[in-house]
Amino acid sequence: MPDHATHVPADTKDALAKRLRRIEGQVRGLQKMVDEERYCADILIQIASVQEALRSVGKLLLQNHLTHCVTGAMRSGEPAETKRVVDEIVELWGK
Repeated sequence: MPDHATHVPADTKDALAKRLRRIEGQVRGLQKMVDEERYCADILIQIASVQEALRSVGKLLLQNHLTHCVTGAMRSGEPAETKRVVDEIVELWGK
């Protein structure tokens, strides 16, 4: 299994970094809310927001993975590599 992406366009990488920094700030805000003993429902709303932001990052990464990494492996003509990426996608689907 490769230890790095086959290709991540600069604009995708920038978008991921920006979203992850925003999520990092949201998580720090959650910690502050807990420390300040804020109302549970307010904290839960913010947790849902962080979860949706993470799903958004995941979708962007999945799109890049399918567009570049998986497509490249499938086009390689190597049956073992094709099987590896298919197995990988099936495993990811179950998570």
